[in-house]
Amino acid sequence: MKVKTIHFVLLASISLAPVALPAQDKGNAELWLTTADRSSLLAHEPGSLRFRRGDEKASVIQVDDKQTYQSMDGFGFALTGGSAQLMMRMDAPNRSALLKELFGRGMDEIGVSYLRVSIGSSDMNDHVFTYDDLPQGETDPNLSKFNLGPDRDDVIPVLKEILAINPGIKILGSPWTAPSWMKTNDNPKDGNLKPDYFATYAQYFVKYISAMKAEGITINAITVQNEPLNGKNTPSMVMQAADEDRFIREDLGPAFRSAGLNTKIILYDHNCDVPEYPLTTLNDAAAALFVDGSGFHLYGGKIDAMSQVRDAHPDKNLYFTEQMVVDSREDPKLHIASALSRVLVGATRNWSRNVLLWNLAADPQFGPHTDNGGCPVCEGAITLDGNQVTRNIAYYTIAHASKFVPPGSVRIGSNTLESLPNVAFKTPANKIVLIAANPGDLDQTFDISFRGRRITSTLKSGSVGTFVW
Repeated sequence: MKVKTIHFVLLASISLAPVALPAQDKGNAELWLTTADRSSLLAHEPGSLRFRRGDEKASVIQVDDKQTYQSMDGFGFALTGGSAQLMMRMDAPNRSALLKELFGRGMDEIGVSYLRVSIGSSDMNDHVFTYDDLPQGETDPNLSKFNLGPDRDDVIPVLKEILAINPGIKILGSPWTAPSWMKTNDNPKDGNLKPDYFATYAQYFVKYISAMKAEGITINAITVQNEPLNGKNTPSMVMQAADEDRFIREDLGPAFRSAGLNTKIILYDHNCDVPEYPLTTLNDAAAALFVDGSGFHLYGGKIDAMSQVRDAHPDKNLYFTEQMVVDSREDPKLHIASALSRVLVGATRNWSRNVLLWNLAADPQFGPHTDNGGCPVCEGAITLDGNQVTRNIAYYTIAHASKFVPPGSVRIGSNTLESLPNVAFKTPANKIVLIAANPGDLDQTFDISFRGRRITSTLKSGSVGTFVW
């Protein structure tokens, strides 16, 4: 069957949100398409694809809903302090419309269902802060000066607007550093947590979760330390595997238990090149008792390291907590097929319960970010220039899943094809969702097989499609 394409021009000042999922005949499938030349951007292709019986010999993606894997918690982005700051600079009607597009599940909305926020500042804030900053030489072991501070001006108001749209959204909190007075170098960049302050830092997490709860914001999970092997960001803190293991076992886990918190503890939160790091804690039964699972990035290593950790501890969950997905400004093509294949398909096929990209919003100069260690090339999923919105590659990468795969969906079986990376899900409404990409240089026509019936479709070179039936 020949696939038709809707042609339109991408402009920063207009919204190109997808249409709602139409009612479907059980014998038909619908396709939403994004092409490398931007002629289709999460566009609903006119006309449905009809399943038929047949045994044609062709490239076949075989979908099997009898094979089930992990349940999905959601898809989304990091709502950095900089992202929230830019949103708060929008006028209220435009901000409201944008947040509804991002977090709603209606006709023109993409259903983002998971967010990551920084505990204190990240490198994508306009300045460095924690919730207990003091003049050099002073300490606060009782955390009497703890305060959510700058987050009250941007992150918290934006989260409250998001929660009004999607009260069930999951929120992950990650620290970039402890307060400097707790660290070996008394500096927000690099350094280690002093052992004398392990217990105090555990209470810092408790205070954060409780303070956010008082604002009506539930922190579903925390990671112990963002990129614990990277001391180059501003802010940052190094925490070796043995120290994180001890901190969880002796301080953080018991502190959560004593406070009656059910916030999940996720360890590691760094690249796939050191799977031994999370295994250190997972192999420690006393520490693992407090741990829900492990978080991964993909700036180094191979994504199948997640399955390596899962094979060793199948009782623990896996999460994909960060990856920057950007395009070159000099290249007009949208390289979504390679990004979606590597990150979204790769993470979910390796047991991740979520996929989070970095970061939600930046300005046209990739800011705001901290000085001398902030990220100067971190393009947002959307670019915000006042009220003007541009939707970038990360937006469409997540939207191809978040709009169609709500929380509670289950990954189901689909065969691995090197030429057509793909992943399939069954939703709580019993819809089947197949996300496929063609990262190759040639257009591909192929069959999708489900319960003995087939449809035929084509994906152009560099394009991705979400099929729903």
